[in-house]
Amino acid sequence: MEDRDFSHLFGGLIRDFGEPAVIWQAFVLLGSLVIAWWLARILRRQLDARRQSRFEALRFGAESLNKALFPLLGTVLVSIAQLVMSRFMHTGVLRLALVPLLGITVIYTMFYVARRVFSRGGEAHALLFLFEKVVTTLVWVAMLLTVLGIQEDVVRWMGSVRFNFANAHMTLLSLASGALWVCVTLIVALWAGASLEDRLMRSRSLDANVKVVLARVGRALMILAAILISLSIVGIDVTVLGVFGGALGVGLGFGLQKIASNYVSGFIILLDRSVRLGDMISVSNYQGTVTQIRTRYTIVRGLDGIETLIPNEKLITDVVQNHSSYLTRGNAKVAVQVSYRSDVDLAMTLLVEATQDVERVLQDPAPAALLASFGTDGINLELSFWIEDAAKGTGGVKSQVNRNIWRLFSAHGIEIPFAQREIRIIDGVPLTPADAVIPTAAGDAAKAGDRQSPD
Repeated sequence: MEDRDFSHLFGGLIRDFGEPAVIWQAFVLLGSLVIAWWLARILRRQLDARRQSRFEALRFGAESLNKALFPLLGTVLVSIAQLVMSRFMHTGVLRLALVPLLGITVIYTMFYVARRVFSRGGEAHALLFLFEKVVTTLVWVAMLLTVLGIQEDVVRWMGSVRFNFANAHMTLLSLASGALWVCVTLIVALWAGASLEDRLMRSRSLDANVKVVLARVGRALMILAAILISLSIVGIDVTVLGVFGGALGVGLGFGLQKIASNYVSGFIILLDRSVRLGDMISVSNYQGTVTQIRTRYTIVRGLDGIETLIPNEKLITDVVQNHSSYLTRGNAKVAVQVSYRSDVDLAMTLLVEATQDVERVLQDPAPAALLASFGTDGINLELSFWIEDAAKGTGGVKSQVNRNIWRLFSAHGIEIPFAQREIRIIDGVPLTPADAVIPTAAGDAAKAGDRQSPD
């Protein structure tokens, strides 16, 4: 009974209680934990110094990794001390201390992996909290069974519970181990995919679209490999996936046709680079900046801050205007009217001057003022100029130019006319609503003749 590792730990502790060995084990345990805390503090500082702080996902998961350093180092040091001291005395205290140290190490390590998998940009996914609760519960149950020394009895009972699934004979133990292997391989594949994505996003030599494509393809291949490996470990023949693949193909041909079309369209957009992250595009009645290109849809953020989810298929089949594909500048026009009494040449000179020292207004090509037309109330002038990075918006630039025009016109006496209308009252008698008709030219001539004829 004494040779069984981690069996009847409380019994061994009670047996050693009151002997000098307990005091020696307590001192060794305390010393090991102090050394582990000191080493964990040093390693934590070094890891924080090397970590890329601009990636929120790394910093988000590193908190759990830092917490796992102390119990991990404590487990290693206490295990070494237990192996050395077991040659001279009973080590019930050290064996009991190893259980919570190892369990807490597993919990925080899984937390670190989960936060790297289920977080994007520092935001936690809803599955993260569920995963953490499940892992915490399972680990604490395993620690309790280990301390009580009944873990082997529980394993034997799970192996005795048998049931049939189709033509396969399974036990509760095989089902639980299979589910565990599937979860472990999937988590490892997702973690590896997240690490690959982080490394690709840090690369400066690759295009943004290529990074997204490689990250998605790599994650999909890792998940597929994890599923095949886990099924092989469980004992399921992977050849049955051929039937499933055929059924999936039929489903894609009918019910999932739109989803498959959007999925393929997303990869086409990323590969041909027709639309890139950060481009200002117009599709259908929507205009905005491309912020994300997802598997099924593309997120376009308008100038008002509202995000629109556009299916990827529309970006392939519909007409898309890309305002920032090659030319990042845009032409803007400002219309203004001056009075017929104003100096037109001076007004046109002041219009060009109004664009000076305005942020993002280009001087090459130079701004130009034109006399557009002669209006009923004044002369219509037009100012044309080019704006740098027009995808960022042109409203603020136009507003500043208009303010400069108003200031310069006011300083130089250039009058901006407003609509003026003349009202005539015939014979000094106001018209009644019944008489308020628009006279014709012939009627006006006749009335004029009547006024000139003698009585």
